[in-house]
Amino acid sequence: MNYLIPTNNLETEEPQVTTTPSVKIEQDLKDEILSQIHEENTVIVHCSYNSIFGGSIRIWNSTFRIDKASGDRSKLLHAENITFAPVWTPIPEGKSFRFTLIFSGFSKSCEFFDLLEDIPEAGGFFIQNIKRNKDDIYQVNIM
Repeated sequence: MNYLIPTNNLETEEPQVTTTPSVKIEQDLKDEILSQIHEENTVIVHCSYNSIFGGSIRIWNSTFRIDKASGDRSKLLHAENITFAPVWTPIPEGKSFRFTLIFSGFSKSCEFFDLLEDIPEAGGFFIQNIKRNKDDIYQVNIM
């Protein structure tokens, strides 16, 4: 069986060179853009819930981070290892249960925030005066 093999003389062809246009951004505008990108970052809160008697736990969509100075609320975007209400997550007796909450970010000016599970029944949590850090990753205990 014969195969037809195309023969292009690559050595005699000129290589095509493409250039990317250069864009110069003034430093003030660049700083503002980078600041806005940073403000869109997420905040991660690792939670620990100690259960003596076992039971179950869940998180509500109405859980917020609240900037102490401005009162701005940051939305809960995602939760790991815990179910959203109305579904319950069982907790083994005598075990510490860990889950993670991911929130939309705040502006750079936020120094302290509260964590509030704002629910229409008893049992929501409220953790006050959490000091903001440069990584926006936190560890909290929920009692």
